[in-house]
Amino acid sequence: MAGERRVVGVDESGKGDFFGPLVIAAFLSSDADLEKLAALGVRDGKLIANKRLLAIDEALRREYPHQVLVIEPETYNRRYADIRNLNKLLADGHASVIDGVLQTNEADLAISDKFGKAELIERELGRRRQHVELSQLVRGEQIPQVAAASILARAEFLRQMNKLSDLCGMELPRGAAAQVDAAGRLVVDKHGPEFLLKLAKTHFKNYHRVVNPTLFKS
Repeated sequence: MAGERRVVGVDESGKGDFFGPLVIAAFLSSDADLEKLAALGVRDGKLIANKRLLAIDEALRREYPHQVLVIEPETYNRRYADIRNLNKLLADGHASVIDGVLQTNEADLAISDKFGKAELIERELGRRRQHVELSQLVRGEQIPQVAAASILARAEFLRQMNKLSDLCGMELPRGAAAQVDAAGRLVVDKHGPEFLLKLAKTHFKNYHRVVNPTLFKS
């Protein structure tokens, strides 16, 4: 029956942020829980204020099977240097959290927010001997389980950003716009360019603008 279908939703946070880790989360519930998820306030995590998001995250982690993977900047930079392909790195992470949930739970379907070819995740799931049916959807957060995963991922990203901000002694901005470059230059002035490896994704164009600012002056 449709109401008994058990779905793993998967989403990530930090993919477009120069500072901070890449966080990928998987969340499992049956479709019979959709009303309960709606009552908790589950929707796309990017649309929820931080305080409310963290409260929903706590309830989801307490009540439902889930898996959260944090790829810290230093690890992210090493892996990206080896793979040279963000979609392959994402696929490995998505497969990892799906596998983590399915190690102790059964599911009928996994749904991922679409970022590339579905075969990438399928291949990584096959390497882990997981053969759950997989669907990738544009704007996957319209599916409640994917929206719940987006909340788990974003909440953990915010916690990790707070830790990194404490580490460098200043609040690190999100995104990849001009204020991010300015913050990066402050970090370099205070701690040196090598310190950025602990905080940021070095394949972003921001990195070169931060460590070689004179190259980008008109």
